Amino acid sequence: MTSVHMAPVPSSTVVAYRDDGPLSRAMGMLVAGQLPPLPPVIAGTFVTGVLLVLGVAGSDGLVVFAPAVTLLLAGPGSSHAHDGRLDWLVPPILRVIEYSFIAACGFAHGVHPVLIMLLLGALAFHHYDLVHRLRQRVYAPAWLSTFGLGWDGRMMAVSLVALTGWLTGGYVLFALYLWALFGWESLTCWLAAPQAGAEAAETGTQD
Repeated sequence: MTSVHMAPVPSSTVVAYRDDGPLSRAMGMLVAGQLPPLPPVIAGTFVTGVLLVLGVAGSDGLVVFAPAVTLLLAGPGSSHAHDGRLDWLVPPILRVIEYSFIAACGFAHGVHPVLIMLLLGALAFHHYDLVHRLRQRVYAPAWLSTFGLGWDGRMMAVSLVALTGWLTGGYVLFALYLWALFGWESLTCWLAAPQAGAEAAETGTQD
């Protein structure tokens, strides 16, 4: 049986649902949890939405700055406890920003819809798996958010690829990478979960 180290679930599962990458977590450390998360995320949504509506998505226009703007606004809130009454809205808003940006960039560059859906499917699978495992009190290892880049890193990566004009090939490689990473980690995690639960039960019985 494959053995997988499972990190403990954070005190606030809302923070885990954010799916922050290294960039966002680093910015959160700078403010030490003092910045409320929801207002900056709403501001980032407005900025990204305006840029996408202007029709410059995926080109050399202003939309390439959308990930950086969103990161600067939403990133510092990653270290907050997300214990406000409406802070649960932050993760779904981040999903809307990320998915909309990736789709808009793809369509603007003429990427085939199947490839766009392939990339979005990898993200949807990862986020569904994240929600389901947290409900089972199982959390992915810390390295997954690093190698998975987080919402912030993925948006930055798409933006950089858009600047090169090689978005079709970039979407293919990115989708294959994320499917392989998230699929393999999820499979090994769930295969190890029953064994981890049995070991915990045995330990409790011995105590």
